[in-house]
Amino acid sequence: MTVDELLNIPQLSQTSENTWKVDGLVIPKTWGQGRTAFGGISAGMLYTAVKQQVTDNRVLRSFTTNFVGPLSLESPFSIEVTLLRTGKNVSQYTAHAIQEGKSCVFSQACFGVARTSGISVKNTEKHDMPLPSKAKFIPQIPKVTPKFLRYFDLAIEDGGIPFTRRKTSHYHGFMRFKQAPEAITDAHIITMIDAWPPTLLQMMKLPAPASTVSWNLEFIHPHKPVRPTDWFGYKAHTRQAADGYGHTEATIWDKDNEVIAISRQTVAIFD
Repeated sequence: MTVDELLNIPQLSQTSENTWKVDGLVIPKTWGQGRTAFGGISAGMLYTAVKQQVTDNRVLRSFTTNFVGPLSLESPFSIEVTLLRTGKNVSQYTAHAIQEGKSCVFSQACFGVARTSGISVKNTEKHDMPLPSKAKFIPQIPKVTPKFLRYFDLAIEDGGIPFTRRKTSHYHGFMRFKQAPEAITDAHIITMIDAWPPTLLQMMKLPAPASTVSWNLEFIHPHKPVRPTDWFGYKAHTRQAADGYGHTEATIWDKDNEVIAISRQTVAIFD
């Protein structure tokens, strides 16, 4: 299934005044990441379910996801959406992926209207990486490379291949969908950002499990329209790692070298 097919969530049914639900969703094995579904696609699907309930021109300001437990592949699951509160300026929602009665993925989304304000601070952070002509990453290796990577082009400018015992713990590069979707939405951007491996994997000598525990995205507005074939710049750095956990921060740029999102992750490693 393509990313567009997975992100095309059926219309949710209203179950109470502030809750909605959809059943029977399935993620195929090709979108696997070890024993669970690729976190980016599950987060993207939860966001899409929430976005159905946003009926005005509020835009996504922040999106926080906790990966509570494995979301099994080829097995049906449900998404429940709850409106926590909607005010004059901001709306807050949660989305919950539930499979066989167990909590798997939980997200909170914040949408806000654009308002007239005398406060304006421009984000001037740029990157100096040249646009790639093609992907530069490891090929599909059975039982080593996550299956979902077949759907993305990653081009590393600086940083190491996972499990090569590098001393570095950062990634600089570009990303895009291998098969361009019909359009790039916030759901596509959420899905794509998570395609990069955790920065700490390159420091390991041998393959070992690692998983994102929590993930926060902040979207910068306004930003310009983007094309489905565009490369997006990416720089991720490890702020700290100890006791089997790492904390990373990343910045994402569009084709015009303007920041569109800021990402923060807590990652558990089992080396």
